[in-house]
Amino acid sequence: MSLFKARDWWSTILGEKEEFDQGCLCVADVDNSGSGQDKIIVGSYMGYLRIFNPHPVKPGDGVQPEDLLLEVQLREPILQVEVGKFVSGTEGLHLAVLHCRKLCVYAVSGTLGNVEHGNQYQIKLMYEHNLQRTACNMTYGPFGGVKGRDLICIQSMDGMLMLFEQESYAFGRFLPGFLLPGPLTYSSRTDSFITVSSCRQVESYKYQVLAFATDADERQETEQQKLSSGKRLAVDWVLNIGEQALDICVVSFNQAVSSIFVLGERNFFCLKDNGQIRFMKKLDYSPSCFIPYCSVKEGTINTLVGNHSKMLNVYQDVTLKWATQLPHIPVSVKVANLHRDLKGVIVTLSDNGHLQCSYLGTDPSLFQAPRVDSREINYEEFDAEMKELQKVIKEATKTQDIFPKSEKHRDLIVTAEVSPNLDAESQAIDSELKAEAVPSVTVKITIQSRVTAQKPNLAVCVQAPLAVTCDQFIFDDLEPDSSETVVLSVFLKGNCSPSELEGNCVVSYNTPTGILKVAQCNFRLPLRLICFPAQPSKAANHKLTIDTNKPPISFLTIFSDFVDPSEDDQANVLAFQFLTGSKTTLLASKTSQRYRIQSDQLEDLWLITKELTLRLEEHFKKQNCKDFACTFSGSIPLQEYFELIDRHFELRLNAEKFQELLSERAVQFRAIERRLLTRFKDKTPAPLQHLDTLLEGTFREVIALADAAEENQANMFQAFTKLKSATHLVIMLISLWQKLSADQVAILEATFLPLAEDTQELGWEETVDAAISYLLRTCLSKSSKEQALTLSSQLCMPKDTSRLKKNITLFCDRLAKGGRLSLSTDSATQQAAVMPGGCTTIPESDLEERTVIPGSTATFPNHGQIAKQKSKPGLSDDAAEEAEKP
Repeated sequence: MSLFKARDWWSTILGEKEEFDQGCLCVADVDNSGSGQDKIIVGSYMGYLRIFNPHPVKPGDGVQPEDLLLEVQLREPILQVEVGKFVSGTEGLHLAVLHCRKLCVYAVSGTLGNVEHGNQYQIKLMYEHNLQRTACNMTYGPFGGVKGRDLICIQSMDGMLMLFEQESYAFGRFLPGFLLPGPLTYSSRTDSFITVSSCRQVESYKYQVLAFATDADERQETEQQKLSSGKRLAVDWVLNIGEQALDICVVSFNQAVSSIFVLGERNFFCLKDNGQIRFMKKLDYSPSCFIPYCSVKEGTINTLVGNHSKMLNVYQDVTLKWATQLPHIPVSVKVANLHRDLKGVIVTLSDNGHLQCSYLGTDPSLFQAPRVDSREINYEEFDAEMKELQKVIKEATKTQDIFPKSEKHRDLIVTAEVSPNLDAESQAIDSELKAEAVPSVTVKITIQSRVTAQKPNLAVCVQAPLAVTCDQFIFDDLEPDSSETVVLSVFLKGNCSPSELEGNCVVSYNTPTGILKVAQCNFRLPLRLICFPAQPSKAANHKLTIDTNKPPISFLTIFSDFVDPSEDDQANVLAFQFLTGSKTTLLASKTSQRYRIQSDQLEDLWLITKELTLRLEEHFKKQNCKDFACTFSGSIPLQEYFELIDRHFELRLNAEKFQELLSERAVQFRAIERRLLTRFKDKTPAPLQHLDTLLEGTFREVIALADAAEENQANMFQAFTKLKSATHLVIMLISLWQKLSADQVAILEATFLPLAEDTQELGWEETVDAAISYLLRTCLSKSSKEQALTLSSQLCMPKDTSRLKKNITLFCDRLAKGGRLSLSTDSATQQAAVMPGGCTTIPESDLEERTVIPGSTATFPNHGQIAKQKSKPGLSDDAAEEAEKP
């Protein structure tokens, strides 16, 4: 404990979670009591104004109820409080309160009560000024040498000095070369304003120069103002201090020379009235506030400097005279006379509201070290304890514990079992489908715990438009080697096909030591949940051909849940009717190793294509065939994919338009309501002039717009689901076309499917465009010039999708010419290793022609078969269909 500790005379904590700063503290005889005792005025950023008159029974006592004279909430943040002669016709002191957009002047008065605690204080608003600009700080004084009254000068955030002659606004002037506001004060000796600019220099402006300068109606100076040098605002003197200033104070005592004190970030300066340095002191700490006050030694000035180390230093000019410890970091410090016999009390305020009145003194430490009890040491007991601790440490630091535990050794295991058959009685509820019967499938989830699991919580997630009958389960604490089982059903709720048939189970729980842990598992839903067998159709708008390296497998084998074993004609042809109404046909070639998927909608191809590849892989895996592979050598359906992008983007634009129209109609509706309310409140009723009719019409428009916006939102959700399905399909075709590895497919998915949900603030188009642009600039760049391009750091909704479609086309073209996906920073070396000749330059004109031709389908040949295709054209999709019809 330090000897040099501030002695607590009186202290209190102001409010809860309130914030305070430099201008929030003031001390003065604000109620004009005439006793010479100062009151403490505190304002907060929460808008509370408090006035204290401390009278502790003994030093160190806390706040008493009678110490708080007044507490009011002014509803606006208080930036600064000052006391001066602000009201005309009287020389009494009044309180000026500065808000962000308002200046208020109050009279504080007290009424003597008949009992001990009966004194009542109140504030009366004398006048207020509404500010056109956001205020930063203010200063006051007898500007221009006036007698018996104080004028107020407010500095705005954009550098304008607004001067008020008490109840009236005088004029406003902009400071030249302004960037950020700094501290501001007034010197009555030189009748000038002193501030510190963003150039880190102290500047002084004469009041007379401000008064006769050109009026500041606009921020920018006109050419006429620049030419008329006599009216331009000119600085009186400038001093470069080389650092930002925290505060400025002008002092003038009888036994000391008038001085200007400036507290910087690492120094504090004492200047003469003409700007010359009297002395400066380099500080070895970070100061937070200061206040100069009168010294007992003639010709010197004392200064209190608070810092961020909770210290308050007392300087006599540049000599450190005392250093005392505070219980908080002060943001403002004042010296006040709070009692007749107690003058010079130090008042400090912290940023969280710790207000303290203290005085300097010593606080000797009375601590004595306790006597150590002597006892015999049992070394055998200590050795046994040491061995046990070493055993625990050794078990905890084993190498295998660094890696994740295997499934069978985890503390809690969650498993999901999907029923192989659909529910006999559907559990679907509130489905939007128009189908007669919406099927559902049962999922059985089991939680097995090897340890005590406290407050286990199970969440089941499936992607919309799929839904579950119950998605949240809360269990009682699980004992070791116990289990819990829940059963739920999954069904199709929305009126569109999902983009994925997968679900996720997540269990969160606490261990007995309080550690939060999570266990999860995934499950795959059957295809029968969203479609059923139907009659095949020969005609289709969209067709895909998947090549394999094995003979085609009969659909009776791999799609046994969709075909009837007695019907041999379904061995090579199978149709899937989705619950939403669309149909997809699957064909297997009898002569070649190909499968054809066709449908009228591009997005409907995805789930059937994925299901086909998964079932083929599972079939050949059971046959112990490890070299099975699927490839795609057709054309990527980019043009059809772009149509889905345009449809989704069009609905996003419509959503913006509906939002703007709703906002306009809502403003109109409220304006009509206000006028009607005014008419109804009038003592002499006036005719409504069809305002009621206008109100009803506006109300109907608001309801109609809200319904249209809701319908557009539903359409946008369906369009985004279709876009995700088509995106999955494009990713799969690109991976089969270019034979991408699992890591490259992961990069592709992260690029094209970055969002689980689509919003107006962050949409799919701008996110994917930024991701593709990054890949084109890094691993798929063709020159160092492209790598040097900088991408925009802000994502915003584009005006159209032309740039996105152009980048997607360029992306596929770069992959066709040998580019490889990688997140490595050394993209140039990677490109040189993969492409010895490098990527040839793609003419922008040629690229634009490819992009904008309607109805065209971009075709990119396999880079491994380019030489073959030059000599022998490949089989087109239509020719393959005719040649391989079963």
